[in-house]
Amino acid sequence: MEKSRASAQQGITLLEGIHLCKTYLEAGKQPRQVIVGELAQAQAEIMALLQGLAGIPVSLLSQSLCQQLTQVENGIPVWFEVPIAQATLPDQIKSDCLVLDGLQDPGNVGTILRSAAAAGVKQVFALEATASLWSQKVLRAGMGAHCYLTLWETDWKTLAPRLQIPIIATSSHATQSLYELNLCRPHAWVFGHEGQGVRADILSLAQPVCIPQPGGLESLNVGAAASICLFETVRQRMLTPGASGCSSN
Repeated sequence: MEKSRASAQQGITLLEGIHLCKTYLEAGKQPRQVIVGELAQAQAEIMALLQGLAGIPVSLLSQSLCQQLTQVENGIPVWFEVPIAQATLPDQIKSDCLVLDGLQDPGNVGTILRSAAAAGVKQVFALEATASLWSQKVLRAGMGAHCYLTLWETDWKTLAPRLQIPIIATSSHATQSLYELNLCRPHAWVFGHEGQGVRADILSLAQPVCIPQPGGLESLNVGAAASICLFETVRQRMLTPGASGCSSN
């Protein structure tokens, strides 16, 4: 995690694999540099990828170096070196957003980013102790979601006074059901640590909600819970398009 945060502080990261690289280009972005395995440069997918990158430096890696660097099993060895967008934290946050409070599993973080992008939520704030948003594992789990989101790594003390919308937090101890909420107006979803949940100082400022689980399990995986919450919001807004309190953001 420390290496990932160091790379983020330097303002660069690597996207690995054909899918992530293509998604980056489809989002209208350009890499700083392309890195390709020397044995893969003649493959049709690599040649097609490079055709649209005139003027972008291309570096070739030996097979042995590719094997040391790659984290994708059986993938084509290709990487984009890309800048990390350094967005200024807004003074006031009035549109839908996510707050990730201490989520440590990169797979969960990437899954939530992917669900946020699919649900049309554009802003994500990762608080301290959350897995780096730009780590390789989060990038892979996000499947290109980073290209369509504005991401910040910050702390609750800095973020809290900027939130000008209701805060909703999932909690297995809450008595109000997700399906009893009106989610048509902008709000901030908070999803907490995989074991401990949302911490008390945040929960005290939020509307706690639970997801009904008639099957009797103690709790859902946080990635699954986030997807359910996000798409319940989508469902409500699709059912009453243009209605008061259900306008798009």
